[in-house]
Amino acid sequence: MSINTVTNLLVDVGAACADYQNTTLRNLQCKRIQCGEVWGFCYAKERNIPVDNRGQPGYGDVWPWTAICADTKLVPSWLVGRRDAFFAHSFAADLASRLSSRVQLTTDGHHIYLSAIEGAFGVDVD
Repeated sequence: MSINTVTNLLVDVGAACADYQNTTLRNLQCKRIQCGEVWGFCYAKERNIPVDNRGQPGYGDVWPWTAICADTKLVPSWLVGRRDAFFAHSFAADLASRLSSRVQLTTDGHHIYLSAIEGAFGVDVD
């Protein structure tokens, strides 16, 4: 089996999974959501990236952002990116679009969440 065949299969399965998540995980009745982000790296840690590769996608620090329903353990939203305001707002907006009612949201206290949550949920969050 060719590496290209396997790679194409992974891309196709990933697209199918994304479509499934985007159509199925909507109007969720979650009451309590825990959000967080975890540091990781791709290829090398930020400080060890070769000079020629700095600033290129696929190198350096990455942050998987996750939201988990405390009652069902369902992960209604996730995102992999940087730990900055752009990704915080994108993550919060996606999460808000999947929930149908007011929710209690718990985070690690990272200051970026404040404006992101307010912008995405307005007053429909505790």
